[in-house]
Amino acid sequence: MTKPANLVLAEHDNASIKSATLHTIAAAQRIGGDIHVLVAGHNAQAAANAATAIAGVSKVLLADAPQLAEGLAENVEATVLNIAKDYSHILAPATAYGKNIAPRIAAKLDVAQISDITAVDSADTFERPIYAGNAIATVQSTDPIKVITVRTTGFDAAAAEGGTASVENIDAAADAGISQFVSREVTKLDRPELTSAKIIVSGGRGLGNGDNYRQVLEPLADKLHAALGASRAAVDAGFVPNDFQVGQTGKIVAPQLYVAVGISGAIQHLAGMKDSKIIVAINKDAEAPIFSVTDYGLVGDLFTIVPELVKELG
Repeated sequence: MTKPANLVLAEHDNASIKSATLHTIAAAQRIGGDIHVLVAGHNAQAAANAATAIAGVSKVLLADAPQLAEGLAENVEATVLNIAKDYSHILAPATAYGKNIAPRIAAKLDVAQISDITAVDSADTFERPIYAGNAIATVQSTDPIKVITVRTTGFDAAAAEGGTASVENIDAAADAGISQFVSREVTKLDRPELTSAKIIVSGGRGLGNGDNYRQVLEPLADKLHAALGASRAAVDAGFVPNDFQVGQTGKIVAPQLYVAVGISGAIQHLAGMKDSKIIVAINKDAEAPIFSVTDYGLVGDLFTIVPELVKELG
């Protein structure tokens, strides 16, 4: 009997594959079996070609139609359901894209979604964080098709090169007609994308206001070629836009270096960054919870320490 294959829903921009997809493919590799990648979009041949080069992918399915151009959940879901019976596992990254689509697929298949997995124990058993990452639940599923979202920080990315998969064109589902794309405002960043950055400098409420955030943190981020992040408190206070937010209700990150400046370390923030390889915290409160997860802690006035650090970095 042929072992059922895994289907990975690719997050892409119709021209290239987003890094979250590479981490999701890595999770699929742990499950075992063939890996097929679905690229659902419009004028997305370039993205499909990029997917063929990913190590471990055996086939790329391209559904190309105008109604898939913007990744509307209803239309992508219907396209997946047309082929779902051919797969034992359907995986998507636990990003805004994947979280928008996967629950609809699970509901239509009448199975329980397995969310935010960080490890694969076997083909039917997975680990996922609960209680803001303070406990790990081991979940076993007997559903015939397992719909899974993957926490990208839990898996090293699959190699983007080295694969030799073929592309197969499949039919896109008809436009569901119950939602329409109106507009998208894309933030233009001169810095690395937060979720893929190797170094992140984050600021919290301790910075006082948005002007201080920029004046204190931007020179440090420039020196380190880092992305800028923020705690929920800093976002709620209006220091920076909400797409800067790191945490359970923001973006989950795991860079090589995470520098937390003026962040006390609320549990929801720690849940989003404690998997970082090296964590440095600067805070005047020696009892701040952030120090419980740091590799290096500096207790003192951030308005003195950060400029001195920038000066030392030359």
